[in-house]
Amino acid sequence: MAEQDGPRVTLAAIAEAAGVSLSTISKVLNGRSDVSPGTRARIERLLQEHGYVRRGAARGESRAELIELVFPELDPIWSMELIDGVETVAKAHGLSVVLTVSGNRHAPDADWIDGVLRRRPAGVVLVFSELAAEYRERLRSRAIPFVIVDPAGDPSPDVPSVGSANWSGGLAATRHLIELGHTMIAAITGPEDMMCSLARLDGYRSAMNSAGLPVAAEWERFGDFHVTGGRDRAEELLALPERPTAIFAGSDLQALGVLDAARTAGLRVPEDLSVVGYDDIPVARWIAPRLTTVHQPLKRMGEEAALLALRLADEPAAATPRMDLATHLVVRESTAPPA
Repeated sequence: MAEQDGPRVTLAAIAEAAGVSLSTISKVLNGRSDVSPGTRARIERLLQEHGYVRRGAARGESRAELIELVFPELDPIWSMELIDGVETVAKAHGLSVVLTVSGNRHAPDADWIDGVLRRRPAGVVLVFSELAAEYRERLRSRAIPFVIVDPAGDPSPDVPSVGSANWSGGLAATRHLIELGHTMIAAITGPEDMMCSLARLDGYRSAMNSAGLPVAAEWERFGDFHVTGGRDRAEELLALPERPTAIFAGSDLQALGVLDAARTAGLRVPEDLSVVGYDDIPVARWIAPRLTTVHQPLKRMGEEAALLALRLADEPAAATPRMDLATHLVVRESTAPPA
């Protein structure tokens, strides 16, 4: 049987309790797809109850020489920064990187877990808000370390994750606009069900409140972190009877949408409208006017996530910390005092 490195009595007990053969247990442990969902779920539950961990994999005997990086979608600009960071660490350790696109921004698809168990990578980096408890236990039982990077939600305390200081970024962006003299400042953040969106919006609110400025409900908009969402929300804001003189966009892509909406409305940036983005992706330095933005260290986030995953591979009992990297404002030409 393939799983001699676990206690045979435990595996035999699991097989007996599940009413299956040891070969079926082996299929589940190896991520084989030829096991019915009901049987697989029953075996996985029993494995978890018995605290089974694949000892051979924990020693690195069966790992593939790769790091798996999993996205809900591949954005050609934003994703490349994270990929570059993970790839830098992988090369330094003689590993390759495999990219997987699966699920939505909250979690990968159910069939992803079976595939990763078969591949048995040295580590997994996931760009999601959370990982279901069932998936976490299945990965841990095979000693496959995983790290969530830039979590959009609030990961469980036992989930290792790497993110950035979203609240501080929103605060710095808004304070910059206030210091320029703006008082009518709007914010377009990301989806309402993502923690990073809410944190950036809270930073905006804190800056406005500390300056004694009103925060009008109609000046707060939830977008989707994409260009079209930024353009659509900006068109709504610029059509208000009292339009804002500055907009803080929760991502650089949304800021590009704001710039497009301003051009359509016949407004000049920054003379008629100041715009601040978030992320500091390369295109922020190429557009005209060059974009003032909050630098989020995406490449370093990818590096730290990959390093943490490899550390957990060597030290399975190591703590599972949450790491938040600092952000800072980069001032360029898209902001100026109000006319």
